[in-house]
Order: sequence, then structure tokens, then C-alpha cells
Amino acid sequence: MSVTRHDVTSGPGPIMSRCVVRGDTVYVCGLTASDTSADIKGQTQQILDKIDGYLATAGSDKSKLLQANLWVTDTANFPAMNEIWNAWVDPENPPVRACVFTKLARPEILVEIMVTGYK
Repeated sequence: MSVTRHDVTSGPGPIMSRCVVRGDTVYVCGLTASDTSADIKGQTQQILDKIDGYLATAGSDKSKLLQANLWVTDTANFPAMNEIWNAWVDPENPPVRACVFTKLARPEILVEIMVTGYK
């Protein structure tokens, strides 16, 4: 099976692919907001917009998500983050999902989301 890598990053930070497609499976890396001055709703929406973009690049969309992993830094932010998630996710085809509360790479990052889907 062929493997296609999209948005490959280079140093000095981590060297990685932001999206990898192997056959019909689409893997999107853990994404964070570009504008980390935004609140949890704004950061979550930015990430979901990025996910939509990577899925489209891979020939997929959110209705084909299989799995989502979410990391949130503060339990108090969970309801607001979930409000944005619920407005975005395809209610007819929701993925399996895990949400963990943890510290992230930088204190201004409030949420990180990683998904797997198919074409």
C-alpha cells in the first residue's frame, strides 16, 4: 500500500507529518491552535478547522472519522470545549473518543486533538 505524507515539518521543533494517508486510512497528528491567545472555544474551533482541512486534503471528511483523542489542560474548560466539538462532529457518524486532562507542551495551549479516519 502506498503512503502519502502531508505537511511534513522540519526542525528545530519535532520532525513529523501532520497528516499521513496509508491506503484508505487517514491519520491526523495532534493539532493545537495557531492563535493560543484564544479561549478554549476559539482554540477548539481552530483545531477542528485544521482537521477539516487535512481530511479534505486526504480525500475524506469528518463523517469518516473513526477515532479522536483530545487532551485538555483544565477540567473547567471541558463543557465549553465539548460545546464546540458537539456542534462540529457528524452526529450520524461520531468517532470513538477519549478525552484526557493533562499539561501540554506550552501553558497557553488549552487543548490538543488527534484523529484517525478513512477515505
